[in-house]
Amino acid sequence: MSQPSTPLGRPRMPAPGAAAPELRIARLRSHARRLFWSAIVLIGVAGATAYFYDNLPAPYENWMLLSTAGALVLLLVVLPYFVWLSRTWTITTRRVIERSGPFGANRREISHLRGYAIQLRRGILQRMWGAGTLTLSNGVEPALRLKNIPHAVLVHETLVDQVEVNQILAHRDSQTFGSGSVGL
Repeated sequence: MSQPSTPLGRPRMPAPGAAAPELRIARLRSHARRLFWSAIVLIGVAGATAYFYDNLPAPYENWMLLSTAGALVLLLVVLPYFVWLSRTWTITTRRVIERSGPFGANRREISHLRGYAIQLRRGILQRMWGAGTLTLSNGVEPALRLKNIPHAVLVHETLVDQVEVNQILAHRDSQTFGSGSVGL
């Protein structure tokens, strides 16, 4: 979901004094390359299980092979996938929201209106994949870290734009009088 934009690519600003709806710009998770080893384990376990099924030495039985394969898949594939799936960052036109934990149990927000410093850190592997870690710090609350997010440069530019637009709107609305005119 995105906002209508002007020919220059900026979102349209609401009329002075009008309530601006909160729109979702993006919902992000950390880069999926974190699941690389889980995919390798899944392929390896599937191949080994297929190869050794009905080919096991005498003291071992097929149910032992299947239960071991199931436990490995559960611990090394399914569990890391749910951990990866349980953390999301949502960028809206008003704030950045971090949800983590099972079923989004933990939630943190940082408002664009208050303003914050944005630090982008990208290691060598992150640069290769187009990912990065963004740290949002407003100086009051603990910093909000968006770790290993894909398209980090684009997200950084979007956050800078949102802070700027929200501060412009707040300043404009603070200068508006009751009649809707702007005092100069």
